[in-house]
Amino acid sequence: MAEATTGTRPEWLRVRVATGPNYRQVRELGQSLALHTVCEEARCPNVFDCWERRTATFMILGDTCTRACRYCAVKTGWPGFVDWEEPERVAEAVAQLGLRHAVVTCVTRDDIPDGGAAVFAATVRAIRRRSPGTSVEVLTSDFLGRLESVRTVMEARPDIFNHNIETVRRLHPEVRLKGGYERSLAVLAEAHRLAPEIPTKSGLMVGLGESFEEIEATMRDLLAVGVSILTIGQYLRPSSSKRHVPVARYYPPEEFRRLKERGLELGFRVVESGPFVRSSYHADEQVARLRE
Repeated sequence: MAEATTGTRPEWLRVRVATGPNYRQVRELGQSLALHTVCEEARCPNVFDCWERRTATFMILGDTCTRACRYCAVKTGWPGFVDWEEPERVAEAVAQLGLRHAVVTCVTRDDIPDGGAAVFAATVRAIRRRSPGTSVEVLTSDFLGRLESVRTVMEARPDIFNHNIETVRRLHPEVRLKGGYERSLAVLAEAHRLAPEIPTKSGLMVGLGESFEEIEATMRDLLAVGVSILTIGQYLRPSSSKRHVPVARYYPPEEFRRLKERGLELGFRVVESGPFVRSSYHADEQVARLRE
């Protein structure tokens, strides 16, 4: 792998800001239904592009995460409250936007016995009732390794089950303080075991100090537990706070192309790889490619 850029954010990581009518409609609809999107809460660089394309990733279970991962911008705390009306509001937003593909993610809720799995399942079913032609992708937490929670979600029959591995094995203890590399693999393996016909998906950040060999080892680990869709994107530090780990390297676009090629060579059915790629980036197009 060629040497990646360090220091000042390079030109290819400049975000073009464009707020057209679709962007405003998605934002206003979310506000009117008291919904959260990971697009805003995690400060996703693709928010202008995706919202203008009338796509959004809904974040259920509130806006406060019980963990404090060192790469994430979402606020942390101990929420306690569960909003059981939220699934219907998400379904209403999906229906009003006329989405072909809906992505539902969450904050991690270690304060709930099932980690919020029942709310995930209720949201999938609510979308199915309101918009039967819409495919649904879930991006879950690791549920503290509770495999019965994975079963609860899979029984709702999402079209894609997604859980992010986030980083390579060596860096997990440093950047994902309450997570676990093996735990994430176990969650993905269980989803695939329960419903092998439903594609499983995972995401990886680069730029935290990993090597190409470690990235490839992670790819092999994900393939071994049945993952067929992989996303790879550049880690961008949310703030200069000590909580957030610094960027070790900025990968140039050609390195992302090489990572995509390697992932496809190893056996993934779909690989999205690029500086701004995130878990749900062009997720609707991934579904279309799988169906082809």
